[in-house]
Formats: sequence, structure tokens, C-alpha cells
Amino acid sequence: MRTKRFLFLIAVVALIILAKCQSPQPKAGTDIPGRKWWKEAIVYQIYPRSFKDSNGDGVGDLKGIISKLDYIKSLGVNTVWLNPIYASPNADNGYDISNYREIMKEFGTMADFDSLLNGLHRRGIKLVMDLVVNHTSDEHRWFKESRSSRDNPYRNYYHWWNADRGKPTPRYSMFDENNNAWMYDSTTNAYYLHYFSRKQPDLNWENPKVRQEVYKIMEFWLKKGIDGFRMDAFQYVAKDTTWPKFPKGYEKNIIKYYGMGPHIHDYLKEMYREVLAKYDILTVSEGAGSTFADAHALVDSDRHEMDMAYHFEGMDIGNDLDGYSLLDFKRVYTKWDSAFSKKGWLAIFLANHDVPRMVSKFGNDSPEFRRVSSEMLTTFIMTMRGTPYYYNGDEIGMTNISFDSISDYRDIAALNGYKHMMETHGDSAAYMARLKFLSRDNARTPFQWDTIANAGFTSGTPWIKVNPNYKTVNEAVEEKDPNSTLNYFRKMVQFRKNNLIMVYGKYELLDQDNPNVYAYTRELNGRKMLILLNFTDHQADAHLPVNMKNAKQLIGNYSKTAEKENPLSLRPYEAKVYQL
Repeated sequence: MRTKRFLFLIAVVALIILAKCQSPQPKAGTDIPGRKWWKEAIVYQIYPRSFKDSNGDGVGDLKGIISKLDYIKSLGVNTVWLNPIYASPNADNGYDISNYREIMKEFGTMADFDSLLNGLHRRGIKLVMDLVVNHTSDEHRWFKESRSSRDNPYRNYYHWWNADRGKPTPRYSMFDENNNAWMYDSTTNAYYLHYFSRKQPDLNWENPKVRQEVYKIMEFWLKKGIDGFRMDAFQYVAKDTTWPKFPKGYEKNIIKYYGMGPHIHDYLKEMYREVLAKYDILTVSEGAGSTFADAHALVDSDRHEMDMAYHFEGMDIGNDLDGYSLLDFKRVYTKWDSAFSKKGWLAIFLANHDVPRMVSKFGNDSPEFRRVSSEMLTTFIMTMRGTPYYYNGDEIGMTNISFDSISDYRDIAALNGYKHMMETHGDSAAYMARLKFLSRDNARTPFQWDTIANAGFTSGTPWIKVNPNYKTVNEAVEEKDPNSTLNYFRKMVQFRKNNLIMVYGKYELLDQDNPNVYAYTRELNGRKMLILLNFTDHQADAHLPVNMKNAKQLIGNYSKTAEKENPLSLRPYEAKVYQL
């Protein structure tokens, strides 16, 4: 009897083992805690005005984007961030909104938007839109009502200071030609507040009616099926309405004084309860306050506010005509990674619509080094922890246009800054030199599709000049070249998607004091990779306490291995990723 029972138990155990062997095995990465789709997203930013024009009016539009959806899909990206397409008089290229529920006429119709959203979703690509609610256009119905009389129901939708009280406490405007954020309006003998241009009056978030209006706008777009919001200038929405006097020179540290004002977290928690908690979407804050504590308060998951922070300290590097130090670059990205290694989440990026072209600022845009330095920077973005944001055109290595004449600029910040400089008898040569390198218009020139007139962007006259280098730097030429910047970008996107170690792995900086090479490891679940990046136009070596004997190179931006290669020696702007 005992023998039979023993044999029966053996049979049962064997069946259990067999069942486990035949059952589906867990997918790779399921042992990674805290996984979210937006952490694994690769976000491709589209500046619609400059992407593709479908009707020859010189302005990019929604149908133009639709015509390029297969191209976007071919990049391997899985999320698109679309800059504002709402109705706007266009004082600040769509960041001055006159109707949040209509499409700018130059861009098309709501039917075009629906077609775009459906086309993206069919291709497995999510859509994130800008939510611009620190301010509206002065042509928005709310503001027209607000300025009409002091007792209008919409008066308190904005910040007004009645002139009977004298002049308001001074506030600095980032786009005003006089740098004055209080604009006098004779209709009601009062001043209204505008942190940006006088065409962009700031909303009064202290008014609960304003917040409810914003939540209704968010619901309108979320019910259409969009997948998230990039919260434009959101760190500025909360104001101290006692209007305290700020110390002299405060505008040099504007985020400290304008950012993260009273009740901002109350507003975000209310927004989360009333809107965001209902949807599986991405929310990213433009700006992260002035401290790590500010940033964590915005995005830590237990806060129930937003998902990730889009900090600007990395963008502040290199805002000098003398260039930048790689040591500073490494210090900034390392300290932000360290601060968020256990909790919270960050965006990782080197360019957007508000800064110069990535390769011109952080790489080398000369014909000799443009390709390899662009690819090296792409390698950095795709091998760092955080969600990569990649600006359209950088995948083909588009460069600064560097206008010589103020008449070529279209950006309100550049034009009003020029007026202020002239009125105050500033140094025009210094201003133009700085503008030439750092202007936002450098990133806003038309996408370079091919070698025909206007780079294939439009059959008409483009709203801003096309970069003259379009005949050599364009998508059509790079599509045919397996070693092009474009095809390297595709490889790096796929590499990141195939290796979640690049998303979630521990980051460790190596060779910290090396002024030429950025070296770091990423490690996850017993697997370790080494990333080597040469930020110079000459050969440079990494000095590492790492045994490279069994290291295997997985990807790099040079197609041929150097003769007698030392794996820790890098050619100009070389990028290499090793499995250790």
C-alpha cells in the first residue's frame, strides 16, 4: 500500500513539473517593479507649423502630418507630443490660445485632428498634447469679457490691478519689449498681468471657476482619446496675490520667484481627483521648480499629481557663446538621476522648440562631424534613465540656421528682445551674436524632407526660411544610406525598446573627471552595460577600472572597427555600448 501511495505522489509531482514547463513563461521585464507605459515611451515632438505643409500656404498643418504618419511609424517611436494646434492669433506660435476647443484654421479642422489621432492609434502610437493654461490669448472670449468692465463675471478669471491703487508691484515679463509684466488697459483704468507677452494674459488659478473651466477643456480632449498632456509653463500658474516686492535682480533666478507658488499642489491634487485619475495617460510638467524637493512634490507617485518632470538645468548648459564643459554636463545629468533613482520619474532630452538644435549646441554641426556627433548625442538620450523626448528633425541631424538679420526672425521673444535692446541702447552686435546661436527660431525652420525647392516642406513660400543645407541634410537622402543619422536613430530606438535595462537600470557615472569622455554603466537584474561617449573632435580615452576582456560591443556610431582597437579609446564623437 505504501509503495502504491509513494508512486502516486511521484506521479503527481511529475505532472506538476510538466505543467509548469508547458505553461507560458513570464515575459521579459515582468520582474521589474513599477513598470508604466509612459516610462517605456519614446516621445517624438512635432512642431506642426514647420513639419509638413499640405496645401501650399507655407505653414505646416494636420494633413501634412497625416501624410507622414508612416514615416513617423518607421522611426520606431511610440508616442507623439504635438505642440499647440488650438485656435490662436499666433502671437507666440500657438501658445496664445483664443479657443481651446477649436483647431487653428491654418492647421486644418477638427475632422483633420480626428483623422490624425485615429491614424496614430492605428499605428500603435499615442498622442500627447500641450495644455497651455498659465495664460490665454488676449483674444480669448474670457479675456474680452474680463477687460470690458470691472464688474463683469469674467473679471476674476485674470489678474487685474486697478490703477486707483497706484502702480502695481513690479513684475518681470519674459517676452515683453519693456520687460514689464503689468500692461495698462484704459478700458477699465487697470493693469493686467502677463508673465509672457502682453498678448498672453495670465489666468487667475486662485479662482475655482477658472480651474473648473480647465478641467472641462481637459475632459473634452481626453474623451476624444488623446493619451496625455504636456503642461506648459505649469510651474507658474499659482501666484502670491499679496504681490510682495521681490529683491533686485530676481529675474535672473525667475523660477525661484515665479515657480511653485502658493496652492499649486492643492490645484494639482484637485485636477488629479476630478480628471486625471479617470484615465491611463501621461502628464508631464514643463519645469520642475527650483529644487529636487519641488520636482519630487510634482511627480512622486504617492503625491497623485503628475507623472514626470521636464527639468531645464540641462538646457541651461551651453547658453554661452564660449561653449560648455562636459564636466558640467555630466554633473547635472548625474545629480538629477541620483535624486530620482529611487522615486519619481524624469524626462531626458537635449532639444525642443524653445532651444537651439541639439547637434549645434551640444555636438559639432560642421560637415565633417555633424553625423557622428548627432549620433553620439542620440546614444546619450537613448541610454539614460527617464523617458526620452526627441525633437523632430534631430533624427536627420538638422542644424541651426543662424540668421544674420533680425528681419529673418519670427519668434516674439527675439523680436521684442531686439526692440528692448535698441530702446535701451544695448550692444546690438552682442545681442545678434547671442540670438544667432540661441534663438528658438533655430529649431523652428521647416523639416528637410528632400532636395526639391523648400526642402519638400511646401510648394509655397515657407513662413520662415528653410536652412540652406537642406540639399545634403534631408530625409530622402538619409533614407537610402544605411549608415545615416536617420537610420542610426532607428537602430538606437529599437535598441532601447529591446533592452529595458536602459529604461529602469541603475546608472553609475565612471571616470568622473575626464573632460572628454562621458562613461557610465546601466545595470539591471544581474545584467550590466557600459556606455562610452566621446564629446570631442579628436581621439580620447576613457580610464576605467573595468575588465574589458569579455566585453561585447552591442552598438556604436562608427560602421567599421578601428584597427588594433582599444575598447576604451574613442574616435571623434564616437559612441559605443558594451555588454559587460
